[in-house]
Order: sequence, then C-alpha cells, then structure tokens
Amino acid sequence: MLGEVGASPPPTDAEKAAPGGVVGPRREQHGQWPAPPHLQRPRIRVARPGGLILAAEPNNVATALISDSITFDDPIDEILARVRLQLTCERGKAALGEGNNSIGDLVPGLFAACGLTDVRVHLNDKTNALLPPYASPEQLAMLDERHDLQGREFWIWSHEDSLRYYLAGGGAEAEFPDLWRAVTRDDGRFVGAVASGAYAGAGAGVGYLVSGRKP
Repeated sequence: MLGEVGASPPPTDAEKAAPGGVVGPRREQHGQWPAPPHLQRPRIRVARPGGLILAAEPNNVATALISDSITFDDPIDEILARVRLQLTCERGKAALGEGNNSIGDLVPGLFAACGLTDVRVHLNDKTNALLPPYASPEQLAMLDERHDLQGREFWIWSHEDSLRYYLAGGGAEAEFPDLWRAVTRDDGRFVGAVASGAYAGAGAGVGYLVSGRKP
C-alpha cells in the first residue's frame, strides 16, 4: 500500500502508461508492489518536492512461524511444512504478477533506491490476540471468521488458487495434498480448546510502516 500524504500534481500521460500505474493522492495498491525501483519512480515523481511518501506492507510468511497454545509443541516437520507451503505459494503468486505478500522487508531499501530521504521504518504494534473468555466484539468476529474458513477448507487462499501459486512457485503437484492437509485439517483441537477456555493466541504479525521524503 503506497501513497503520498497531502496533495500531488496530476500525473503526466507517460506516467499514466507506466507499468503499475501511478499513485496519486490517497490511492492505494496493497500487496502489488513491483520490486524494481524504476517501476516505482513514476509513482514517486507525482509527489511534490518535500512530500512525505508512506508505504504499509507486511511480511506475511513470518506468521507461519507464530504459534499459539495448540501449535506451540507441534512436530518440527509439521511446522516446516506449513512454512514451506506458504513461502512457495507466496513466491508463485509474485511470479504470476499477482503481488508479493511479504514485500515489506524490502520496502525501506526500495525507498532508498528511489532516492527518497529521511527513510524511517516502524513496525505495527497491534496484534489480533484471541484470549479467554473470547467476549469482545473483535474476538467474536475472529472466531466467526475462523469457523467459516474451517468449514470451507479455506486457507489464506482457496484450494484452487493455493495450488496454482504452489506450482508457479516451483512446487511439485504430488506433494501438494499432504501440505494442504497440514494447513487445513480440522482435528478438533481449536474448537475443543476454545470450548474449554484453554485456547490462547497472541495473534502477532509483521507489518511495516515506512516513510520517506521526496527531495
């Protein structure tokens, strides 16, 4: 998600035709940041001199290593299977030109490569904790969403999209069913832990807010 704080001049015709388009006042592009700096310069050019450019982007693959009270002691091979599937899918998604879900790690360097100054990097300090008695509106909504995803065997993406991304990321189709089961199987642990009040999850993630000024 990239944008300028405040007004900016209208883009030129050449910039409108540039790969990826331009980001003017308060326009956003989430998870679609193309890595090469030359593709970002047309977006930054429309900012006024001294303008503050902001980007909010995650490292979503890091969440595959964040545990909760029911996964903390899972076998190492199961944890690594989840990481492998997510990382392969994310790379495949990027290879297909559908956006990079973990580009946040690179955004500060991209800002510097584009010539921005006073580049600053912050982490989002808000988590989505799910703790007993699970009574807040936010936590109830999270439970509803989780039950819905489990009922549809929906992971981060649908089965169809996940397989498409996995293959595009270099994964072997024969390996996909076991990996898919590793991230979608419903063995009753979550439902049982919530019912007994034993489930606890910190709900952390890695989200960057990066700023820089156009010289």
